[in-house]
Amino acid sequence: MDFKILGPVSACLDGRPVALDGSKQRTALAALLLAHGQVITDERLTTLLWGWEPPATSTNQLYTYVSRLRTRLGPGHGLERCGAGYRMDIASGALDWDRFRSLSETGRADLLAGRHADAERRLAEALALWSGPALSDVTEQLAAAEGPRMAEAHLAATEHHTEAALALGRHDELVPGLTRQVTRHPVRERLRGQLMTALFRCGRQADALSLYEDGRRILADELGIDPGPELRALHGQILTNTLAPPPAPARGTTTLVVPPPATPDPAERPAAALPFAVPTSAVPGLPAEAFAVPGLAVPASAVPGLATEALAVSASAVPAPARPVPALLPAAPGDFTGREAETREVLDALNGNQDVAITGAPGTGKSALALRAAEQLRPTFPDGQLYADLRTPDGMPRSPRQVLGWFLEALGTAPDRLPDGLDERAQLYRTLLADRRILIVLDNADDDTQVRPLLPGGGATRTLVTGIRPGLASLEGTRLVRLGPMTPAEATRLLAQIAGPERLAADPEAVARIAEYCDRLPLALRIAAARLADRPDRPPAHLAARLATENRRLGELRIGSLDVTTGLRHAVNALDPSTATAFAALTATDPPLLSPPDAAALLDLPLQEAEDVLDRLVDARLLEPRPTEDDLVPRYRLMPLVRLFARTRVLTAA
Repeated sequence: MDFKILGPVSACLDGRPVALDGSKQRTALAALLLAHGQVITDERLTTLLWGWEPPATSTNQLYTYVSRLRTRLGPGHGLERCGAGYRMDIASGALDWDRFRSLSETGRADLLAGRHADAERRLAEALALWSGPALSDVTEQLAAAEGPRMAEAHLAATEHHTEAALALGRHDELVPGLTRQVTRHPVRERLRGQLMTALFRCGRQADALSLYEDGRRILADELGIDPGPELRALHGQILTNTLAPPPAPARGTTTLVVPPPATPDPAERPAAALPFAVPTSAVPGLPAEAFAVPGLAVPASAVPGLATEALAVSASAVPAPARPVPALLPAAPGDFTGREAETREVLDALNGNQDVAITGAPGTGKSALALRAAEQLRPTFPDGQLYADLRTPDGMPRSPRQVLGWFLEALGTAPDRLPDGLDERAQLYRTLLADRRILIVLDNADDDTQVRPLLPGGGATRTLVTGIRPGLASLEGTRLVRLGPMTPAEATRLLAQIAGPERLAADPEAVARIAEYCDRLPLALRIAAARLADRPDRPPAHLAARLATENRRLGELRIGSLDVTTGLRHAVNALDPSTATAFAALTATDPPLLSPPDAAALLDLPLQEAEDVLDRLVDARLLEPRPTEDDLVPRYRLMPLVRLFARTRVLTAA
């Protein structure tokens, strides 16, 4: 089965079009395809179909759309219900977006390696997959969420294809299309520079200079900035008539390089290589194969009978300045312990060119796992690592604009050249990442809207996100890795790793109690182990006894800058007022397990509203769903440390 989203959304089964009903069914199909086998929640699909104010019947309508979609796609569609959402695995099917990205990445690699003909062919094939703007017949919500990054990927591929075609000497063919692109994207400096190059090589120097002046005025009027250094340098070369001809031979020419003398005199050697192209007709009998001896300039007299005019000599190549390789990662915990399966899942996804979001309750070790994985992946991402904590010290979400400023400076942008607006910074950021392989770690994300401006526009760069809220699952094509409490064995190993195995081996029962009092959360375990290490004169049983006293436990799980209540405080403070009030009321009763009917009775709310409250508390990782024999009546549990924290807040407020 073939699926297309690079234009109108469509599907073909055995070469025959599949009938799809309207924009909402096409939106559901496109969203599932873009998720690449990951689960999309009902809430996310509802938002994509109807926005933030869905109709009261949206749940039933969504079910109907998906059910009809299954029927239309026939057997083997791969569309299935998973928990509170849907996923679609197209298996052996084909998606034009995936094909486009594969061809674009391969073409860009060919371009960087100087294989211009291969790059031009592959990138042309990639661009031919587009039949109009991507997702052209879906809802405005999905178009707004996914359209910009897909359009950016198309523009980047267009620029790479143009670069390859210019290198092949096809400037005359490029002028009409480039003119149209520059009109559509007047502040895109790379496109403008490519059109200037094509015009100059077509003998239209005045038009190229006029195009630069138009761009300079637009950048000044709309953004208040000057052209970048690359465009200014190109303008200077065109103005002084020193712009080099194409580096690759044009059609109908053969590259001729004469071998150097056996023992060249260093004083007579040229400062740089001067490759040149010679029409095959100019040298009778010259075979089509070219010698390949770089680094030697050849005078016309070296080839008897060859007219000087036949030589098309390029200007000396000036090596581009080395690009900075950012290394912003904090140190990974040297005593990281456990989480073998989760670590392997993160590494496999990132090595497989898939982004990752790590979610879990406060204190589950999301940041530690992310830094551990990032440290192991340094060789895989040779162009560097970017890192940002997306939460301010007072627990507020950090502005994506501020983070983009940090990242752009780390990528080599001078502070006085930073664009002011968020969109402009994001565009420059994606452009700088387009041909690099960098790992981006976004720690403590608040939600997907904070993360989206910080995502690259495609290519080999990968993103690793951590956060509490499950909304991160809506980041399309992202592998979701959930963290819960450690296993008892992992918890014991972490305590022993920090406090010392010999000391803990004498009293395994006390160690097990300490682990349970810490809810087997890595942060709490790390604090308890630090207390044991700090007081070698006291046995583990002494700390276990202190933790057993509930009104002392949270105080004991605080040392230095580490405090288990910090993450819990951020999670509770992020609740809306009605949910925070409900949370206080539920925790005041100290129930061992909660069901929706229990919550409805305690809160004096209708059952459906009580279910919504419980769902929001689960999303905030303040309630833990518990498996039950009766799937129709879910049960929820307050983790002991969460319960103690809530009780402390109530007492403080009183």
